[in-house]
Amino acid sequence: MTRVAAIAIVCLAWTCLATRVARAVDPAVLAAEQARVDAIESVRPTVLAVFPAAGEGGGSGVVISPDGYALTNFHVVSGSGSHFKCGMADGKLYDAVLVGLDPTGDIAVLKLFGRDDFPAARMGDSDTLRAGDEALVLGNPFLLATDYQPTVTYGIISGVHRYQYPAGTVLEYGDCIQTDASINPGNSGGPLFNGAGELVGINGRGSFEKRGRVNVGVGYAISINQIKNFLGQLKGGLIVDHATLGAVVSTDLDGRVIVTDILPDSDAYRRGLRYGDEIVSFAGRTITTVNAFKNALAIFPQGWRLPLSYRRDGRRHDTLVRLRAAHAQGELAELAGKQAEVPAPRPKPDDEPRSPTPDEHDHQEGDRPAEDTPRPKLPPRLMPVQPGPKKPPLPEIIRQHLVERRGYANAYFNKLNLDRVWNAFLASGSFEGAAGLWTIDGEMEGGGGVRLQLDEVSVRATVPAGETSLAAADDLSQALDPPGSGGLLAALHLWRRLLTQGPGDFGALHYDGAAPVLGSANLAEVLRGTYANVEVTFAFDPTDGRLLALEMFPANDVDPCELYFSDYREFDGRRLPGRIEVRHGDEVYAVLLPETYRLEAASADAKAQEVP
Repeated sequence: MTRVAAIAIVCLAWTCLATRVARAVDPAVLAAEQARVDAIESVRPTVLAVFPAAGEGGGSGVVISPDGYALTNFHVVSGSGSHFKCGMADGKLYDAVLVGLDPTGDIAVLKLFGRDDFPAARMGDSDTLRAGDEALVLGNPFLLATDYQPTVTYGIISGVHRYQYPAGTVLEYGDCIQTDASINPGNSGGPLFNGAGELVGINGRGSFEKRGRVNVGVGYAISINQIKNFLGQLKGGLIVDHATLGAVVSTDLDGRVIVTDILPDSDAYRRGLRYGDEIVSFAGRTITTVNAFKNALAIFPQGWRLPLSYRRDGRRHDTLVRLRAAHAQGELAELAGKQAEVPAPRPKPDDEPRSPTPDEHDHQEGDRPAEDTPRPKLPPRLMPVQPGPKKPPLPEIIRQHLVERRGYANAYFNKLNLDRVWNAFLASGSFEGAAGLWTIDGEMEGGGGVRLQLDEVSVRATVPAGETSLAAADDLSQALDPPGSGGLLAALHLWRRLLTQGPGDFGALHYDGAAPVLGSANLAEVLRGTYANVEVTFAFDPTDGRLLALEMFPANDVDPCELYFSDYREFDGRRLPGRIEVRHGDEVYAVLLPETYRLEAASADAKAQEVP
């Protein structure tokens, strides 16, 4: 046998062996691999490389709607101004403006410009995740994606309903998702997908080997279900706040979650919760640990009313509690600003190695390259060097979509949504020509007639029990008549004022995102504001623009007067409620059943007085 023939025989043998091995691979494995590749390909175009418009650093993000709204981390955009450059897998850079901030939950919303058909991620249901489910992390670790092609890491969901304490900042990762898919510096703000390619979280934290900033397979993502609860406010240009129950809980010797302190001016206290009560469930979740309670609380905005069950002396009590803001008005914006001005300390080269404290061991990473990591060079167009302190001019598209106002992330988007909600309401009839006397006749549920007369400065109610009236003044905080209603007459005055004046002239009123409303299966869109020293909210049906409810808060530590509008009918071309339920505290005060509306135009004298 010649040498050539021998080599040919050996090659043939290896070929046969390789073929047999290939044939031995289970088709199910190949199918699973192909499904994973397909899922990655389907979501890759939605991933962002987020860069400050001028400067170093950056992170990741993901587009969530074709019109260009995108999610990233608060700590990615903090301190980087209000506009950004976002690279996508199509190889292009897009201008983006800051829309909303959640400094506590570590989320920011951006709006990209340049097209109206952005590839968008499909949101999943993070509450259905289980340990062991597939996890895909896409993003820009170590800012490697100078061509904007995202890096993909793959693993499993390692845990759900994890709680990560604030770690010395305002950031608090409640009810977050743990994964072993590598999350490294630069992945912050990027998407966590499940195996089906559904967006289930935003990556933001990792546990790293101290100083090495090396992933050790423990990363954390903010759940998409938490983000959904805040998304209305975030897209409304707000700096959003998380909530507190106004109570402190701990575990007793029997393992029960017990109230150990409670604020007497909290809604939970008014609903009956007291020191020593056992928390049984909250927001539909069974509470067996303190962290379980913190997780359930962390995913909701302030102001929401949620079910609470507690046990005292063996008896279970079920109620609804209104969550209060975790921070004082303006405090959160100030804290966020301070945080932006004071960047997190970075280890010095001559620091002695030491074991990390808990606060140091788990913290957000991924914003800037590590000291020992070569800094990738961004494309020159990303880093214009401007001599001197003069800031470069804003791109025209950013200038058109940015209104900087104290207390807002971007007031432009708040006005945009306020107008959208109000125009949807006006689609069923304008009240522009109805600024005169309103006379409403009907019945009280349970018997007896009722007449309401409302004008610009007064409200008069005639009911079977007698007549009561309100002379509307500059201060409505003491206008609580009739007794037990919480201020029905003042609430009716505010209702008429909104309908005739509109949001622009009502008083201080802003779009406040989405919130649950009693008796409605869907979240309502809310306008919130103040007028005559009272806080008021108006809740609208997002499907047809109807006004569903009004709440008037005379003070922070008392129950509001609540009006629920339903059974809408058409009166003289305007849609008006045929049923107004009045609630105060836990009680229904009255139900008004209007049968006729007579809405008069303003008199000539009144019109003359309106002229400045």
